[in-house]
Amino acid sequence: MANLFVLNFPTCSSSLRRVSALPSSNGAHPLSAGSGPVILELPLEKIRRPLMRTRANDPDKVKDLMDSIQEIGLQVPIDVLEVDGVYYGFSGCHRYEAHQCLRLPTIRCKVRRGTKETLRHHLR
Repeated sequence: MANLFVLNFPTCSSSLRRVSALPSSNGAHPLSAGSGPVILELPLEKIRRPLMRTRANDPDKVKDLMDSIQEIGLQVPIDVLEVDGVYYGFSGCHRYEAHQCLRLPTIRCKVRRGTKETLRHHLR
């Protein structure tokens, strides 16, 4: 049986937006180890950006994304790894910066749960 995810948007933007899921056939939580990613709306300040970029973001790309996000919203979530309750962003640097420039409090993320070993692997 496939999981069905429903986003509930609270009026307070400082909290995480909740994800409700139909239980899988084994009763696993949507972010339990071994399950696929879920889509969450996370506060920007809760996402750590552990990879030091060797180049700056393209300002034209950021501007284009800002215009698109204002017009139609974010179309592709950024990828985030959750390890022990801490969120690490590994893709979507231009989208993340566009949200910062627009002063948006949250960003849509494709979140998957990982271990500290998984995090170390991404940091290599």
